[in-house]
Amino acid sequence: MAKYLVRHWINVDVVAEKVVDEADINTTTNDLGKHKTPDGTFSFVMIKGSEKINRTTYEIYDEKLNDSSQKPPSNK
Repeated sequence: MAKYLVRHWINVDVVAEKVVDEADINTTTNDLGKHKTPDGTFSFVMIKGSEKINRTTYEIYDEKLNDSSQKPPSNK
């Protein structure tokens, strides 16, 4: 039986959270310093029901790894 890989391109609303030390931000000027933009150190929580599917595709899924570092067999 064939397997298919299904992909959804989705827009969602998320909350990015991180606990930081008081010394890392300036509360007087509201300057968050290096925490202005969320990165991998933040935890992300998706808001339930905010998802909007923009596009969906599917293709036959081949479980074999496509290893391009191996040379293809010769057709001699």
